[in-house]
Amino acid sequence: MTDPVHPFGDPGANVVRGGKALYGAPLGILMLEARFARVYGEMGHAGTWPFPVVYRIVRGASPDRVVCDGARGLLDDFIAAASDLIDLGAEAITTNCGFLSIYQTQLASAVSVPVATSSMMQVPWVQATLPPGKRPGIVTINAAALTEAHLKGINVPLDTPVAGTEGGTEFFRTIIKAEKQDLDLSLACADVVAASQRLVRENPEVGAIVLECTNMSPYSAAVQAATGLPVYDIYSMVTWFHAGLRPRNFAAGA
Repeated sequence: MTDPVHPFGDPGANVVRGGKALYGAPLGILMLEARFARVYGEMGHAGTWPFPVVYRIVRGASPDRVVCDGARGLLDDFIAAASDLIDLGAEAITTNCGFLSIYQTQLASAVSVPVATSSMMQVPWVQATLPPGKRPGIVTINAAALTEAHLKGINVPLDTPVAGTEGGTEFFRTIIKAEKQDLDLSLACADVVAASQRLVRENPEVGAIVLECTNMSPYSAAVQAATGLPVYDIYSMVTWFHAGLRPRNFAAGA
């Protein structure tokens, strides 16, 4: 009499390791506390990602407090939230505000998994791709609030050209100042494109653009079309970051 065939083949080769509360979503995202519309294509819209993610809202961490007030007094809250995500099963941590680069070193030192706080971490990578005489520039939601500490925290050159959207009509007012919850996509896009065009106009050596704000990625294609330059954003960084957590298994023929 033959032994019954196990439905998954050899039982010993199909043991799944336990120890987590959640499975299938290795990337944890720390979210600011806000109520403006989350647009498909930006970080806070779960449908943006081609893989599952786990979110954790950091209570009290409003965009205004993080961006305009330098996230003062919030480090412990972000460390606690990151630890919660890791306890649930996250294998890496990122954030939905580029200004949290100011805490990159502290967060990475406080937890046991890789941490990527800001899309601006791509600036040195992009620099390596550009021809001599060209360099990346940054478009941020608030140029006045982007300090040396934010750049030093992620090894971005302090003389990197920067342009902000704080003079616009929609993006800054809705995302940072929370003047309203609804978002006019056309006006927001126009604000981001205008800042990008100003960056290039005032800094002709700019050969690529890095969008600091995680709410800007829905407008990356419009920025690229308007400037003719490569554009990097939170989507390009996070998809790269996740690729290291779950490399494609070419041996499986997928």
